[in-house]
Amino acid sequence: MANHLSAKKRIRQNKVRRLHNRYYARTTRNAVRQLEATTDKSKAQEMLPKVVAMVDKLARKNQIHKNKAANLKSKITRHVNALS
Repeated sequence: MANHLSAKKRIRQNKVRRLHNRYYARTTRNAVRQLEATTDKSKAQEMLPKVVAMVDKLARKNQIHKNKAANLKSKITRHVNALS
């Protein structure tokens, strides 16, 4: 257990930030899944910019690697373009 006040505070901060990060990561993963499950092109085109922005935000905050973000964006863009 931490003995210093600053270490105790850091533990509290890390707990809050971990929950915050998990929420945004989970929300983004769900949005990607919803977009991949969509078969309506107009709805998918409407969702695409929002999902791409969410993925970019995770990469910017180093929650996912920038190459993983690029791969995800490429995958969902190809899916939307393939819809008819």
